[in-house]
Amino acid sequence: MFQQLQKKDMDLDIVSNNDLKWELNIKSLTKKAQQRMYFLLRLKKYNLPKTKMVQFYFSIIESILFHHQMVILFHHHLDCGADCAKFQKSELEVRFNKQALERPYTSKNSWGKTYGEHKRHLEFSHEQYRELQKYATEVGIFFTASGMDEMAVEFLHEINVPFIKVASADADNFPYLEKTAKKGRPMVVSTGMQSMETIRQVYKTVKQHNQNFTILQCTSTYPLDPEDVNLRVITEYQKEFPDIPIGYSGHETGIAISVAAAALGAKVIERHVTLDKTWKGSDHGASLEPSELAELIRSIRLVEKAMGSRIKQMVKIPKGTVLTLDMLGVKAAEPIGIPAGEIFKLVGKTVTQDVEEDASVLPNMVGN
Repeated sequence: MFQQLQKKDMDLDIVSNNDLKWELNIKSLTKKAQQRMYFLLRLKKYNLPKTKMVQFYFSIIESILFHHQMVILFHHHLDCGADCAKFQKSELEVRFNKQALERPYTSKNSWGKTYGEHKRHLEFSHEQYRELQKYATEVGIFFTASGMDEMAVEFLHEINVPFIKVASADADNFPYLEKTAKKGRPMVVSTGMQSMETIRQVYKTVKQHNQNFTILQCTSTYPLDPEDVNLRVITEYQKEFPDIPIGYSGHETGIAISVAAAALGAKVIERHVTLDKTWKGSDHGASLEPSELAELIRSIRLVEKAMGSRIKQMVKIPKGTVLTLDMLGVKAAEPIGIPAGEIFKLVGKTVTQDVEEDASVLPNMVGN
């Protein structure tokens, strides 16, 4: 399989062998157009009513990268378990007024003399979005984007994305929320910089027109200090809005806090991902590198398994297990097992075969 991508700032030959291990021959590279990319790692299917957002939910993984690293990141995230790429789309003249675009922008992260030059440097065209969507389909990744203004939402609706992300900065833009909700596509709404009263209004506004949405707890700081995370807001959202899934958008370093959010019941985990935390850009320091992303996914999947059931029950004792007192009980049983008076003598001994749940412990089952 051979495919060549031509962009105004890059020329890439992409070669794939039968094992889908990709090689990238880069003829010409520039540090042109940094763009946010989101990746979603799939969580297991939840037993929720069909009126909820979708029948299964995703953990969102956000990436920051240059154009010429995009194809590499697609495959890094496939290897890590990700299955959706999500970008950020703006129609700059709609989102910003003329004065905002013309103001000088001298930040160390600037890609232009004015804020408008900076933003145009980062923004993909409609044609590029369609090309990336096509490529995502070819490699098996879902593709979507945040709609950063009403015209961007119109474009995303036109190209038939599976859902639309609402950034924290737009969560209190109620005319925008209403128009987006009326599109009928599932929505993911971040809530950084917003009060609980505002989030109640967000819920009512979206719910009136669209049943399929989720709300993410978020603190809009990069990087985010642990004491400012406030994971308990997740449980408050769960109580306040019990009929929708609740998630977490994390800007902290490391993976521990995001794993804790999953343990609290977050159905959506959003994180930044980068190939190099030292790159130019304000978000790289709060991002995960691919190895950390892989570990986050493994850890979340492990937590899902460990959460188990709400029912307290006895389980089988496998062969080779060293007995502890909490594994043993005294009952009138058939067949008659080891006498109750010897229960303390069993502690520390090893079972020589599997002992089924609620079964008698016989002398031939226990070694020294």
